[in-house]
Amino acid sequence: MSDLLSATPDAARVQLGAWLAARGEPAYRLKQILPRLWQRPVGSWDEATELPSDLRRALAGEFPLRRLALGMRQVSRDGTEKYLWDLGEGEAIESVLIPEGKRRTLCISSQEGCALGCVFCATGRMGFRKNLTAGEIAGQVRELVLRDPALKPTNVVFMGMGEPLLNWEAVDTALTQLNHPEGLGIGARHITVSTVGILPNLAKLAQRPEQFRLALSLHAPTPELRHELMPIEKKYGLPAVIAALGRFRRRVTLEYVLIGGTNDGLEQADQLARLARPLGALVNLLPLHPGGAPDLAPSPRAQMLAFERRLRRHGIEAVLRRSRGLDISAACGQLRVELGPRRNVRAQEHARVE
Repeated sequence: MSDLLSATPDAARVQLGAWLAARGEPAYRLKQILPRLWQRPVGSWDEATELPSDLRRALAGEFPLRRLALGMRQVSRDGTEKYLWDLGEGEAIESVLIPEGKRRTLCISSQEGCALGCVFCATGRMGFRKNLTAGEIAGQVRELVLRDPALKPTNVVFMGMGEPLLNWEAVDTALTQLNHPEGLGIGARHITVSTVGILPNLAKLAQRPEQFRLALSLHAPTPELRHELMPIEKKYGLPAVIAALGRFRRRVTLEYVLIGGTNDGLEQADQLARLARPLGALVNLLPLHPGGAPDLAPSPRAQMLAFERRLRRHGIEAVLRRSRGLDISAACGQLRVELGPRRNVRAQEHARVE
């Protein structure tokens, strides 16, 4: 059995073509079958009624379509939807759909749990559990299309559970599945990979020809403060990460969660501006979601606005986002942590990430 949903569309075409030829099927069958993976997906081969029943049975035996089972769905008053996908054996991942006008952004997971232990993130409190397959990553989009084609996201961001660049091989394939015209067909400029800055795989992402967007989870303007918030700073230091961003051929976004009394001072805004200006970076200022880190205090709104104004005075394009899904478990990893057992991971363990 082969998992076509964890292959690129080109690889799936080759596998299917060889299998069909070996069965003596007419060539046009490939054109009928391939769109049923991503373009016009089916939940099972039985639903592909344009195919003969014996071919459907053979496809189910050779190429089973592995599904993500919906464990829970929460809907916020602001329209945000959170999905908990059951992977079996007690494992689960999350994705969040954020509607805004004609734009529908889906925040997807690339790992179950995370080994990085950022202090403001509920996923980090879970510890690392497993890498997702490409089929499980792109499947978060596919499942929404199966539920209702009108739910298909216009934008996808790798900002859910996990660090995408620590699961590069699967993320690399999933990026192709999301973008390829025979895949889900989402424009590269509408797909964003968010990373803490895993340098070897950041270089691999930079080498891809498509115009995928890059966001750096920064959250502190100095190495010392970043180490307090994000243990990965010990392995991939801020100066080296910023230098790597300078070699990225596309505009980058700096993600910065504002934590009251920790990283939201005007002096820190000045330091952040000095990092952002040479990169020509957009700065996304994010209110701390109270569900992500109940032991930390969100920055007061007046302070967030002052921080944003200070950046703009330095000529930095800065946007203060609003928290979404405050009435549901919308913080990254929050729902999974609330519903399942978690393993606390020591900071020393995070620092050994390869």
